[in-house]
Amino acid sequence: MDAARLMADHKLPGLLVLDEHGEPMAILPASQMIKILVPAYVVEDPTLAAVVDEKHADRLCQALVGRRVGDCLSSKADPPPIADPDDTALEVAALMARVRSPLVAVATKDKAGTHLLGVITASHLLHELLGAGGTSSSS
Repeated sequence: MDAARLMADHKLPGLLVLDEHGEPMAILPASQMIKILVPAYVVEDPTLAAVVDEKHADRLCQALVGRRVGDCLSSKADPPPIADPDDTALEVAALMARVRSPLVAVATKDKAGTHLLGVITASHLLHELLGAGGTSSSS
């Protein structure tokens, strides 16, 4: 539940999950958390969502109680994309687009392993790219 609250409170598209050594292991997208909240029968038949009132919809969060982040990861979770600290914004954007990831880890790699420096989200990258281009919002 803490992971979902963190995503909601900070409007994050996902969380970078680290292994026991602190190395990037996977991404837990916010969409995966939502999938856990929505009962399987509603996912299979979306028309059933219309018959669940808001009072009962609030109880959906109970599906997250007691779950650990590892329990919420998809069994098909790919390793997260990792950018080098010297990569340009365009290189990070190309990586993000190629793997369709909502975030990219920034890390250095050496013989001792991967050393996480930070994370770049798609919305932050868009903000930087649009700001760098001097684009105005006059459309």
